[in-house]
Order: sequence, then C-alpha cells, then structure tokens
Amino acid sequence: MHFRVERPLSAPRFPWPILPPPPALRCFSPSAKMAAGAGGGSGAGAAGAASVASLWSEVNRCGQNGDFGRALKSVNKILQISKDDATALHCKVVCLIQNGSFKEALSVINTHTKVLTSDVIAFEKAYCEYRLNRIENALKTIQGASQQTDKLKELYGQVLYRLERYDDCLAVYRDLIRNSQDDYEEERKTNLSAVIAAQSTWEKVVPEDLGLQEATYELSYNAACSLVGQARLNEAMKSLQRAEDLCRQSLSEDSDVTEEDIEAELAIIHGQMAYILQLQGHTEEALQLYNQIIKLKPTDVGLLAVIANNIITINKDQNVFDSKKKVKLTNAEGVEHKLSKKQLQAIEFNKALLAMYTNQADQCRKLASSLQSQSPEHLLPVLIQAAQLCREKQHTKAIELLQEFADQHPEKAAEIKLTMAQLKVAQGSVTKACIILRSIEELRHKPGMVSALVTMYSHEEDIDSAIEVLAQAIEWYQEFQPKSPVHLSLIREAVNFKLKHGRKKEAISDLEELWKQNPDDVHTLAQLISAYSLVDGEKAKVLSKHLPSSDTMSLKVDVDALENSHGATYIRKKGGKPAVENQQKEQGQGDVKKKKKKKKGKLPKNYDPKVAPDPERWLPMRERSYYRGRKKGKKKDQIGKGTQGATTAASSELDASKTASSPPTSPRPGTVTAVPSASTSNMIPPRHQKPVGAAATKKKQQQKKKKGGKGGW
Repeated sequence: MHFRVERPLSAPRFPWPILPPPPALRCFSPSAKMAAGAGGGSGAGAAGAASVASLWSEVNRCGQNGDFGRALKSVNKILQISKDDATALHCKVVCLIQNGSFKEALSVINTHTKVLTSDVIAFEKAYCEYRLNRIENALKTIQGASQQTDKLKELYGQVLYRLERYDDCLAVYRDLIRNSQDDYEEERKTNLSAVIAAQSTWEKVVPEDLGLQEATYELSYNAACSLVGQARLNEAMKSLQRAEDLCRQSLSEDSDVTEEDIEAELAIIHGQMAYILQLQGHTEEALQLYNQIIKLKPTDVGLLAVIANNIITINKDQNVFDSKKKVKLTNAEGVEHKLSKKQLQAIEFNKALLAMYTNQADQCRKLASSLQSQSPEHLLPVLIQAAQLCREKQHTKAIELLQEFADQHPEKAAEIKLTMAQLKVAQGSVTKACIILRSIEELRHKPGMVSALVTMYSHEEDIDSAIEVLAQAIEWYQEFQPKSPVHLSLIREAVNFKLKHGRKKEAISDLEELWKQNPDDVHTLAQLISAYSLVDGEKAKVLSKHLPSSDTMSLKVDVDALENSHGATYIRKKGGKPAVENQQKEQGQGDVKKKKKKKKGKLPKNYDPKVAPDPERWLPMRERSYYRGRKKGKKKDQIGKGTQGATTAASSELDASKTASSPPTSPRPGTVTAVPSASTSNMIPPRHQKPVGAAATKKKQQQKKKKGGKGGW
C-alpha cells in the first residue's frame, strides 16, 4: 500500500477484484450398465415368473439403448411384484440418476437402507449428494464405504476439488492415472491439469511439470489458466489461442454441431482471453469481448457471473447504471456452486463497493457486515465500512472502527494504521498522523516512511521531529545494515536537510562520519569543505588539502567534438575574426571597442535657429503661463438656429427699422405713392427665401443618387 502525503483522500479507495474463469473439470456419471438378474417372491406361479423375466429383459434392452424412462417403468412393475428386490431397487436408483432425478434417487436409497447397504449403493448415494451440492455428506459417504473402487476414487477427487483441498485432490488423480488402464485417461489428465491451475491461481503455488501434453483444447485451456496464475500472461494468451484452434477443429468434425454451438463452447476461452487483456490494461478490448460473450447468453451461470463482475471492475464508480444491471447476473441461481470461495468473496466485495459508490449506505453496511462475519480476519470489509463512514463525514467513528480491528488483529495493524493516518491527514491533523505512522515498528526505518514523515513534519515546520526521524532511521541501518546503499543515502539526505534548515554543525558531524567510512569519496569531502566554509574557514582550508590535484581530476574530453555535437548549446561560428585581432589579444593589447555614432534629433519644420526656443515647450498647453483659455463666443452665420428658413446673414437686411429709406407698408392719406426703386423691387420676402448653401447641398445629394445607378440604394 502506498501512502501519499501530498494528496490525501477523503476516504480509502479499494481495488475492484477481478476474477479468472474457472478451469475445465470433467464429471463422471454412474455406469449405465444394468443388472440382468431375475427376482420374485417364492409363492409366484409360472406365469408370474415368466412375466418378471420378460420385464427384466425389457429393462436390460432399454438400459443398453439408453432409454432409461422406459426402463424405469419396467423396474417399477417388477417392484410391484417384489418390492424388496435389491437388484430392482438398485436399477431404479440408476435409472433415476440417469434421468436427473437425484432427490428421488436419494430418497429411494434412504428409504431402503436395509436392502441397499452402503457397500452396494455407496457410489450412487455419494454421487446423488455430490450433484445435489451436499459436498460434505458426499465426502462422508465415500470415506464410510467398505471398499474404495475406482469409481469412488474418481468421485472422491471431484469432491476434494469442490472442497478446494487441492493437495489431496492432486494426489488422488496422480494415483488414478498411475494405476488405471481404461478409456478415461484423457478425462483424468484434464482434471489433473484443472487441479494444477487452481493451485496456481488461488494458492499461488508454482506447479511442477507433470509432462501433460496439450493434446485437447481442455488441456490447453487449463495450461493457460496455470500460466495466468504465474503472471505469464503472454504465454497464457498463446495457449488460449491454441485451445481455440483445437476446439474449432474438433467440433467442426461433427456435422451436427452448428456455428452457434462452437461459439458457445468457445465462450469460456474467450472469457479467459478478455481477463488477460484486462490484466494487461487493454480495458476497451476486454470490455468488447466480455459484451460479445454476454450476447451469446451462455448456459454456464458461473462464467456469466465472472464476466459480469469483471465488467463492474472496469466501470468502477462510473457507468453505475450498467453495473447495476450486471450485478443481477452475479445473483443467478446456482452461482455459489460453480465458483470458488475466493471468487464469491470478490463478487461480494464488489457489490459492497458498488453500493457505497451509488450512495446506498444501508446496503453497503449490510454487505460489509456480512462479509466481516464470514471472514473476521479479512481487512477489506472493515475498510469498506470505514470508507462509508467517511463519506458520511463520520471520521471519528471510522478511526475508532479501524483501531478496534487493529487491536483484535495485530498482524494487520500496519495496513490499518496507514489508513488511520490517511484519515487524520484528510482531517488536517498532520501531527497526529505522524504519531500513528511512527507507531508502526516494522515500517519506521523504511525509506518511503522516512520520506513521508520528514515531508509531513516539514509541512508543520517541526524541524526537530523531522531530524529525529532521520536520526532513528540512520541508527537502525547502522546497527543492522551498515554501509548499505540505503544507509549512505539516508545520511546524505539528512545532511542536505540539516544544511537547508541552518543546522550546520549537525550536518558537519554527519559528513565527517560519512567521510571516515569512505575516505576516497571526493563528493563527500567536497560537501564537508563547503559546510566548513560557512562555519570555520581555516578548517575548510585544511581539509581542502585532501582534495586530489586538478591534473588527476582532469578528464580527457575533446572540446571541439563536444561543441560540435548534436546536443551542444554553443556552436563555434565558422567565420572567425581576423588574425590581426587575435594577435593583438595575445599581446595583451585588448580589444578596441567602437563607439556608436549618435543620431541627430529631428527638428520641427518651423524651427528658426535665430529665435530662442520656448522654455515652457515641454509643459502642456494648459499649464503654460501665457495660456488664456479658449474664447467662448457665439459662432456667427450658423445655419439651423432660429426659425425654420431664417438666415443670420440676411437678418440685418430684412430688418426694416435699420434701413433709412424703407417705405411704409401702406400709403398715408394725402401723399403720393413713390415709384419703387430697383433695389426694393427685386427684394424677396423672408418666407420665400432659401437658406444659404441649400441649392449646393441639394445638388450634391442628386449627384450621390446618380452614382448609385438605376434603382440603387
């Protein structure tokens, strides 16, 4: 678990467990061979005996043809005649098993225990219990049998596999393969490879090479599962591709098998391929393959549950609606009998996480509590409950819950305390988080823990505590791993930290100790001299005598090649300076710098050299002493003011009071009307006058209209 100080989370986050599909395991059924015996009561007549004999012949013929329904009817007729016939009862049990009526068959066995003794019917009884998922009862029946036949051993191996007792199961199948000679050798090898794959996947056991050849697609598939358990993903993918080719080849030889049947058989192989792609980080390709398998609607509920779970792990806290739909596939009937305990546990974990991320607090708590009751030692249910409390802003309760679990399970205390410290950091209590981290004894000296603590104490400006953490870590390595790379690295980091925060004397003592351990370390000596130069210059001079000479430290470097290299920041110019200048440099004359000529400033156009310039020319016009402001007089001869059509230019001419010879508007009585002069006769009344410039303006408007063309705007 990685603890990151710079970015604390408000609640712990968890990985979504993803599951591999289960290995291929072949199942054996009871033999269809019927007992062809005759039975009957002692008082039966010749006709009754003939009838029973014919019924037995019918039972035998139907058994050989595989018609167990008709055989069962004949057996029942025999039992009507002789209800305690052991052979007939045995045949009835076999017929019921072949027809899939396991409960009824087991009921017949339990009802006639006196007739059907354990040494006669042990295999059939154990097989019925196995098929009814009563695995513990089946194990007891097998172990209580008086004689361990090959059939019972085969069933015993499958029972042990279902109980996840893989070591015992492996021993059973190896014994069977070694001591059996029949037509079921291929099936036994398949089951043996399934056990090896389960050990590799769930128990992380490195399997031994048993020399199993991948002759069938089941063997190739199981070999791929084993490689996945060893994290050899590329090799596993090649084995799966080989299994796919073998499967297509073997099924295509049967004319009755359709393409849909082949795809259904390949579903588990494709599911394992998608799982490998998901582990490799190719989530889009894996998701596409998962969805293709779901569209096929395979009958294997275990495979569907695994694929649905893995899709949920890809969605995580996104696409929640799709995840809720996929959860229903994990709740199908019979899933608990198809998957291992770890697979079922991972599915339940993901359900709880999904409930938490969909804000279903009660459902999340219920699932987490159930998981904790099933696996009290498991850490993840407690973490889920703590995360849910954090989402509800109940950090104190979350820390109390984690502390209680840590007290009950000291072996898990380190992981719990890391989570508690993370919650303290989220609350802003960095110092308390440091105290919790320093209480983890097995991690106190780890470089990652030391780095985190120093960073956190520096953030709180507690330099003394940070130096104390570094000192304790250095002491641990000095005692258990002296002069190791981690030890020397911690000393250097401690020196740099002390120098950075002004603890020069402490840094000098650490550097002297480091230099004593390795006197040939020039880097440490240089750092020590640099530190002494800040405190004691004389001591720095004395130590500088231990530095090697410049000749011994010189490196043979081709400067020209270095400058002309591809990554050089400086490239010498091809066009060099004249040789004369180089000679002057060698003689020590130095370079003569040329002075730049100053450009003459521009003079105004009306500049007169005879007239002295205005001393106030740099001031704004308003600030000059001779500024008098603008004249605010009314503008004369303005058009557009006054009455409409009036002009200021002709107003004085039209004023009759200002003219000397203005005639009266009407003749006075007794006077003679004078003849109008030329000036008065040509005068235009005011209302008929036009403003000055009106004609010119109108003419310009007409010209503008003409420029626009015909019909233009």
